[in-house]
Amino acid sequence: MKKCRFIYISIIFAVVACALSIVSCKKEDESVVKIGLLHSTTGSMAISEQSVLNAELMAIAELNNAGGVLGHKIEVVKENGESDPAVFAQKAQKLLAEDNVVSIFGCWTSDSRKAVKNVVEEYYNLLWYPVQYEGMEASPNVMYVGACPNQQVVPAVEYCVHNFGKRVYLIGSDYSFPQIANKIIKAQLKDLDAVCVAEQYVPLGESNFYSILDEIEDLNPDVIINTLNGDSNISFFTQFHNLGLDASDYPIMSFSIAENEIAQIGVQNCEGQYVSWSYFETLDTTVNKKFVSSYREMYGKVTHVGDPVEAGYLAIYLWAAACEKAGSFDIEAVRIASKGLSYIGPEGMVTIEGSNQHLNKNARIGRIKSNGQLEEIWSSNETVRPDPYLSTYAWARGL
Repeated sequence: MKKCRFIYISIIFAVVACALSIVSCKKEDESVVKIGLLHSTTGSMAISEQSVLNAELMAIAELNNAGGVLGHKIEVVKENGESDPAVFAQKAQKLLAEDNVVSIFGCWTSDSRKAVKNVVEEYYNLLWYPVQYEGMEASPNVMYVGACPNQQVVPAVEYCVHNFGKRVYLIGSDYSFPQIANKIIKAQLKDLDAVCVAEQYVPLGESNFYSILDEIEDLNPDVIINTLNGDSNISFFTQFHNLGLDASDYPIMSFSIAENEIAQIGVQNCEGQYVSWSYFETLDTTVNKKFVSSYREMYGKVTHVGDPVEAGYLAIYLWAAACEKAGSFDIEAVRIASKGLSYIGPEGMVTIEGSNQHLNKNARIGRIKSNGQLEEIWSSNETVRPDPYLSTYAWARGL
């Protein structure tokens, strides 16, 4: 009888202990919110994406040190997209189906964004995308934190034609962003009474540009517009420099290299060339100085930050602000709360346009200085409303 009573009491204690354990785990789970960071840390795109990932992690650390979001600490689930859109899609599905993250932050190339877009639409989640892109898209499941064409490509092309000349050479990586961007550029060139003398595409990761550079010298364009991405830019600019060429021979306007890529390309290979972005590391604002200082303190004094790096950092804070405004991590509540949301980031004041989930942001053109920094030579001087479909440009009809 005593033995039975002992067993009975032991069972009760076990059940109570199990229940307390479940409650404890539940409380622990409820004290965190999980988000996914999905970037290429290997492959051709790692040169660019690692720095964006670093900035996102820094923003998360800052938020957690300040108490988190809605009283929840942010728990990060990191995945490597391996510079492959198919892997990006697989990892996005894992983040949503297995890890139950409330948002994904990541991607660089448009092909990786499109692959992840399909997944977040299927699971009705959100992708916060930190990179400038070709436009012609607006998904309710994507927050477009980078610039769209009327905030980057269009002002840069106009600047090139007015300042360098009307004969334009196009070179880009062989995927959707360069192809669609160049389609836009050719339509704009026609409107400006300018001409595309040649258009060349190479695979991501291409490292031999001597035949293309020979063609450039033969055609002698007034300006080169560059939509290469990833580590191909290192080879292109290095070989350009090795031929004894510089910006006085052929000015190059680039859309996918910023300060951190310039450091890896080598400033001696690209000094004097041009870029178009919304953010430069040298912006003289209190918020930006703090951002740059914090990044260097965390990742090293010689590190640089560029536009997509800043946009990755900004995306985390925009998400946090939308969650706080919504009082919830619910996807639809966050989407609704984000409409018209304004935030002062390192690049200045930005506002999420409710109709298309792109940002009102500044447009800037810079020239690469000998110290690897960007000298601002043109600015919109005020935020530009996003027009992803270029609906306000007559020359863009039918694109």
